[in-house]
Parts: sequence; C-alpha cells; structure tokens
Amino acid sequence: MRFEQGSFAEIFFVFLRLGLTSFGGPIAHLGYFRDDLVVRRNWIDDAGYVEIVAQSQFLPGPASSKVGFTLGLLRGNGLMGGLAAWLGFTLPSAIALFAFAMTAASVDGPVAGGIVHGLKLVAVAIIAQALWGMSRTLTPDLPRIGIALIALAIAFMVPGGAAQIAAILFGAMLGAMICKAGDTAVGEGHAIYPVTMRSGVIALGLFVLLLVALPIAAAMTGSGPVEFFDAFYRSGALVFGGGHVLLPLLESAVAAPGWISPEAFLTGYGATQAVPGPLFTFSAYLGALVTPAGHPAIGATIALVAVFLPGGLLAYGILPFWRKLSSIRRARAAVRGTNAAVVGILAAAFYDPVSTGAILSPLDLLIAIAGFAVLVFGKLSPWVVVVLLASAGGVIGYRL
Repeated sequence: MRFEQGSFAEIFFVFLRLGLTSFGGPIAHLGYFRDDLVVRRNWIDDAGYVEIVAQSQFLPGPASSKVGFTLGLLRGNGLMGGLAAWLGFTLPSAIALFAFAMTAASVDGPVAGGIVHGLKLVAVAIIAQALWGMSRTLTPDLPRIGIALIALAIAFMVPGGAAQIAAILFGAMLGAMICKAGDTAVGEGHAIYPVTMRSGVIALGLFVLLLVALPIAAAMTGSGPVEFFDAFYRSGALVFGGGHVLLPLLESAVAAPGWISPEAFLTGYGATQAVPGPLFTFSAYLGALVTPAGHPAIGATIALVAVFLPGGLLAYGILPFWRKLSSIRRARAAVRGTNAAVVGILAAAFYDPVSTGAILSPLDLLIAIAGFAVLVFGKLSPWVVVVLLASAGGVIGYRL
C-alpha cells in the first residue's frame, strides 16, 4: 500500500512498523530510526539526523520519541506529521501494557506469582544495566562524579518528589560552573524546521504554564484527575537521560502516595521491558491501574498524554531557537551537570524501591546478577532477559 509522500497516513504507518519492531530502549531506537529513515528512505541526511538527536539529548523528555516526533514534523512539514509519528511509534507498546494491566491481577497461583516476582527481578537487572552504562557515559570525570554523588545524597535526604527536582536543579547550576562544555556547538545539520518563532514561544510558554499551574490547580480544586495529570506531566518534564530515569520520578508520583502498590509498580516496569517502543508507555499501565476518572482506558490515556506532552512541547518549541541555544557554552555545561545528577537519582532508585522491593533472598540476588550479566556481557536484548527471568520465577514458584 502506497501513501502520498509526507501525508499523515504515510508517516503514521512508517512509525507504526517501527513501534512494533523497535526493541532495546532509546539508544537502540535511534539506530532503528537511522537505518530506516536516513539510510533506506532518505527522509533526511546524516548531518540533519545528528542535529535532531542532539536536540533530544539537550532537553528533558523521552529521547527517541522526541527524535521521532521531529522527523515526522519535518516529513509532514508541520505539527500533524509529528503527531502521526508519535501515535504510530507509541500505540503498540501502550496497548500491550494496557492489556497487561487488565489481565495481570486476574492471574493467580504459585506459578503466576513466581512469574510476577521474576518481572520484578527483570527491573533490577535492567536498571543495573542502565546505571552501569549511564555512569560510564555521563560521569566520566571527577566533577561529574561529584555531582552524581551529591545528587544521590539529596535523593536519600529529601523526601518525596522534591528530591528529584532539587537534584536536577543542583546538577544544572553546578554543571554550568564546573563542567567542561566542549569546544563546538551541539549539532551541525542544516534542516529547515517548519516552526515559526511565534509558535515556538507559544509551545515553550505552554510548557512552563502547565508545569506551574497544574499543581496549583490540583491543590485548589482537590480534583483527582487534575492531580493525576499533574503527577505524570511533572514526571515527563523532569526526565533527563532516557526512559529509565522515569522510574524514580513516577515512583515518587504514584507509588509513594499509595495510588499503586510498590509490587504492582515493579511488576509493570519489568513487563515494560518485553515490549517494543518507548519506555514512557509504562505510564499506560499505571494509568489503567490508578483509573483517576473511573475507567482504566481513560486513566491510561490521561497518563500517556500527560507524560509525553512536556517533551513534545519542548521538542516543538525549541526548533526556531536551537542553533543559537546550542552555541552557548554554559548551556551545554549545564546539561552535562544535569545528566550527571540523573546518575545519582537513578542510583538512589536502584536501591529503593527497585532492589529492596524485588530481592528477598540470596537466590533472588543470583538471578538478578545473572540477568545483568546476560545484558551487559552477553549483549542480549532486554526482552530475552524478560523471558528468562520470568520463566525462572515461574519454575521456582512451581517448585515451592
């Protein structure tokens, strides 16, 4: 089936195929995008693609989804192209995780309990792998190691979601002062973005307005859906460093207040590793269980839109100003400091709730270490580890 070049349908179905087949997390997604859209389809040249990837790393939000959104925007010459790309890439994993949320609680018995526990151990192995890779990339020198350690201390000492906000702000400020920014601006592509300065200002203004107004509105109205939307919007607005960093933010937002149990939270995060597409679709699972508006599908939709919206607003709004902003050395240094702080935040979450909620025996520890080894040294895909560790949990549950 052939579609008109640049049409909503063409962009949607190209990204739908990517959403069905792109396993392995955001870094792998960027490889899939390049192979399909740069090399095979020639939608953009390599220089332009590198520039778009640099933008996604510069801003908070889901890295691969922002890249896909921008590529769709360029292909469709406007916002509808970006929305088509986001929908196509997001829907497969969102639907799969919604279905998992609807069926997981109805499965009972020792084998099912063992499989669920195995999914919690998957979360341990996956976060350990993410922490291993991110620490080597984002904290390669003493200044950034120091920022990460202080962020770790802040995460332990400051209660609730304020810890993540404080650590990120601290990392940005200290990074601007002590981190080396590099000698050249980030990205050197020559793509012409179909976004006016007026539209960019509106998008950036809406991002800030929602970030400030939503918690005020939630406090004043006491509305459950508004409070819920705010929790997911704030989490999506503060995620630097990839989808794995969403875990501590969402844990503070939905598990700490008691909206969902820590056990169900970790089970869903483990299941998220088995599906293709963006890790941010974990929000669909959470929204379906919390059901702030009385129906699982509505809850999943609210959570999904809320967590992706801030990254989309930033990705759209920054385009007219990107080349100027990326040339500011202190801005690039601040991003390096923020990324270092993210390592500390993730390390705190890896200890609690990930490890404390999943590792209950020496055997659990051995299984989690084996999963980590398979990921890091065996170079196997995360979905393979999901199958292995969930199966191990099921066997143990059967024998017990």
